[in-house]
Amino acid sequence: QVQLVESGGGLVQAGGSLRLSCAASGSIFSINAMGWYRQAPGKRRELVASITSSGSTNYADSVKGRFTISRDNAKNTVYLQMNSLKPEDTAVYYCNALLHIFNYWGQGTQVTVSS
Repeated sequence: QVQLVESGGGLVQAGGSLRLSCAASGSIFSINAMGWYRQAPGKRRELVASITSSGSTNYADSVKGRFTISRDNAKNTVYLQMNSLKPEDTAVYYCNALLHIFNYWGQGTQVTVSS
């Protein structure tokens, strides 16, 4: 079992920045990968960025060059640095952890980008 707690969402103007944090607890040593997903109203949840236990990263094309995922193993925390935010980045952002074949989710944090 893994528990995930997100923080850092909010309201920002277009072009601004936010940093999301996801603190993991529980069976953290069994985590294969962690990631951030987002879901906008009326749309499907989509992968934003992910990072494996070895540090390999993957990004959605729409955020490449603007978002950076990173992890602090000492704090069991994954971050998503979001720069040059656009109104289309507005969504609820969810932290995800993959343990073997099981997915765990945080409660979500709202990010709103005004134009």
